[in-house]
Amino acid sequence: GAPKPYEPSAYADVEGWLAARLPPGPLDAIGFSLGARLLLGIAADRPERFRRLVAAGVGRNLLVDRSDHMKRIAAAIAAPEPPEIPALAHFHALAGGPDGDRSALVAFIEGFNPTFEPGRLGTVTCPVLVVIGDRDDAGPPEPLVAELPDAELRILRRVDHFGTPKSFDFLDAALNWISEPGG
Repeated sequence: GAPKPYEPSAYADVEGWLAARLPPGPLDAIGFSLGARLLLGIAADRPERFRRLVAAGVGRNLLVDRSDHMKRIAAAIAAPEPPEIPALAHFHALAGGPDGDRSALVAFIEGFNPTFEPGRLGTVTCPVLVVIGDRDDAGPPEPLVAELPDAELRILRRVDHFGTPKSFDFLDAALNWISEPGG
């Protein structure tokens, strides 16, 4: 498995770390939430690495400073008991899995800035499908779609952030997008 450092600074270039471990490409890739954010960052810096991308569970949240929100998530993960707010309780539970490491996850959240600088996504040359649930607080998706040179948007009805990966509509849209020829 990957190393799990406890210093936030160790996560400043997680995009570079991940890019070095991906096949050379051009790749088709599907990412959800933080995974989508990381793939978009790699595609912005290394556009030749991707043929087609699906970015799910992301929207305006990647374009605005959400450091207060991230601090709440980090505190929820570090808490000894699950918070009462359902979304924060979900992050707490995820970190408690068999491979979970609360301290490393908190360091990651403190060390990685998910917000894209204005204009950075303009260098993403591959087609991107942005998929988001209509109940996902990462939205609205339109500002993110507008930043990407070649993007399409699919809205999942009656789906929140954590429901996206389980949505058959998401899976159908993502697999159909990736299976399209060209790039």
